[in-house]
Amino acid sequence: MGPELEGLLDELYRSGREHDAGKEDRLQRLRNLEPETARLLAVLARGLKAKQLLELGTSNGYSSIWLADAARANAGALTSVEIEPARLAEADANLRRAGLAAFAELRLEDARSALAKSADAFWDLIFLDAERPEYVSYWPDLVRSLRARGMLVVDNVVSHADEVAQFRELVAGDASVMDVLVPIGAGALVIIKQP
Repeated sequence: MGPELEGLLDELYRSGREHDAGKEDRLQRLRNLEPETARLLAVLARGLKAKQLLELGTSNGYSSIWLADAARANAGALTSVEIEPARLAEADANLRRAGLAAFAELRLEDARSALAKSADAFWDLIFLDAERPEYVSYWPDLVRSLRARGMLVVDNVVSHADEVAQFRELVAGDASVMDVLVPIGAGALVIIKQP
């Protein structure tokens, strides 16, 4: 990642924080990933040599840029889904500014629908940063669509522990996966699908 791209990411993170500070309704906030979590996500994607990446919850494209850059390095592609048209348009503009639009397909779609349509064992890496109360219902399709040794990264598991408690119980009770909590940013749960 070059200095120009790092500069753009710094700018997007700062402007996202400023935007969110003025919004009382959390649904109006951008809720960008913290930079250290974004870097972890990029390192995991590169280390995994992930070619098929799925992001559930695009927002303004801050995390999408990190993932698309990793996809470019791996000769792969990112698919990112978002339910808010204005956010998706903003993400598209930001990916174009970053020079990464060719490595990312943005879809106006519900996460549940995107997962249900995903082929079995298709995704190398899934980043989940959507509506937390829905995660339990996503679980069967998350596991089904993740390839063996594929990785699922879930954000906000420390900051919103109560909202993901049932999801974490599901993960802990599933012998087909192994997980670890990484206590950076808002807390990232890293899950790997057993071979």
